Amino acid sequence: MANLNSAVSVIATKRDGGELSDDQIDWVLDAFTRGEVADEQMSALAMAILLRGMNRREIARWTAAMIASGQRMDFTGLTRPTVDKHSTGGVGDKITLPLAPLVAACGAAVPQLSGRGLGHTGGTLDKLESIPGWRADIPVVQMRKMLADPGIGAVICAAGADLAPADKRLYALRDVTGTVESVPLIASSIMSKKIAEGTGALVLDVKVGTGAFMKTPELARELATIMVDLGTDAGVATVALLTAMDTPLGRTAGNALEVAESVEVLAGGGPADVVELTLALAREMLAQAGIRDIDPADVLARGKAMDHWRAMITAQGGDPDAELPRATATEIVSAPASGYLNRLDAMGVGLAAWRLGAGRARQGDPIQCGAGVEMHAKEGDPVTAGQPLFTLHTDTPDAFAPALTALTGAYESGATPIAPAPLILDRIAR
Repeated sequence: MANLNSAVSVIATKRDGGELSDDQIDWVLDAFTRGEVADEQMSALAMAILLRGMNRREIARWTAAMIASGQRMDFTGLTRPTVDKHSTGGVGDKITLPLAPLVAACGAAVPQLSGRGLGHTGGTLDKLESIPGWRADIPVVQMRKMLADPGIGAVICAAGADLAPADKRLYALRDVTGTVESVPLIASSIMSKKIAEGTGALVLDVKVGTGAFMKTPELARELATIMVDLGTDAGVATVALLTAMDTPLGRTAGNALEVAESVEVLAGGGPADVVELTLALAREMLAQAGIRDIDPADVLARGKAMDHWRAMITAQGGDPDAELPRATATEIVSAPASGYLNRLDAMGVGLAAWRLGAGRARQGDPIQCGAGVEMHAKEGDPVTAGQPLFTLHTDTPDAFAPALTALTGAYESGATPIAPAPLILDRIAR
C-alpha cells in the first residue's frame, strides 16, 4: 500500500475529489522542492487541482507550505512604508513599469517582485529585459539599498531562488500544462511570493474578461477575495481592484513596444486607459501605505516619476537612454470598412503577439524583444477603410500568417460608436 504522503496517493486524493490534509500538502510541496516528486507528478496534481478545486483551508495551507519552502525577506528597517502591487495578467498590461517609480516618487518603498509571461499574457521581467543591460536578478542587499535611496525607492526584479522556491518550480510547469487558470494555484502562487517578500501592504489588480485568466466577474471576485483574505490573515494590508480586460490596455502588446509606451506615460503622455489605471492603483497603494496627502497625478505631471524610473533602471544595470530593440519585419493590417472600431478582443491580440514571438510556447523558450502588436485604434475610435488598424512586428516573417489567424474575428466595426466600458469594475477589501 502506498504511503499516505506518496505522490501517487496525493494525486489520487485530489483526482477523486477529496480534500488534501495539511500533512499531504506540506509533504508534497517539500518533496517537490527537493526533487523527490517529479515534474510530471506535480503536473498531474496541478491538473487535478484545476479540475477539482481546493477549499479555503487547503489554499491557506498550500500557500503557507510554499512560503515555508524558502526564506522570508524583511524590510522593517526601512524608514519608508513598503507597498507592492500585483496584476493577475492581461494583454498590454505594462502598468507596473510606470506605477512602481510613481509610487516611489510619492514617498513609499516599492519592492516589486515580478514574473515572466504566462500563456498569452506578457511578463514584466520580459518587458524590462528589452532594455540593454537591465538585470532581473539582483541580490537582496542591492534591493534594500535601492529601496532606501530616496532618489530610487523602487525595484522591479525576479524573486530570488530562496523565496518560495516551490512556487518558482510550479509556476514554470503551469504555463506548459494548461493549468494557469486554476484559482487555488493562482491565489497561492501570488500570495506566497508577496507574503514571503515582506511587504507591509499590497494592492492586487485582478483582471476580468476575455484576455484575462478570470473570464467572469464572479471568478475574478472569488480569486480577489481569497487573496485579500490570505494577505490580511498574514498581516499584510491587502486590497484588490477588479479591472476590465476584454480589450487590451494601451496601444501595444509586446515587450519593447510596451516599454516605449510606459516611458510615454512617465513623460506625461501615453494612452488614457494606461494613465487612468496607473493613477488608480497608485492611489490605492499610497492609501494602504498610509500616505494620503500626495496626489500621484501631480507627481506624474511634474516628471518626478520619470526621475525615479531612470534611477531604478540604471541601478539595475540598464541604460534608460538606449535604443530599444526593433523587429526586423513588419506587416500592416488595414481597416476593411469605414465606421467605428466597436470591438477589439484582448485574447485575439494577445495570441497574435504570442505567435509573433513575444511569448513562449514552452518553458525556457526564447522570446523576441521587438515582437508584438501595435494598435492604431482603440474601441470607439473612428476608422476609415484602408487605414492601418494594426502593425505586426516580428523577426520571423513566417509568424505573420498564424498571427493574422489569431486576429481573425478579434475586431469589429460599426456605423455608430459604442460607449466606453468602465475600466475599474469593483474594489474588494476586508
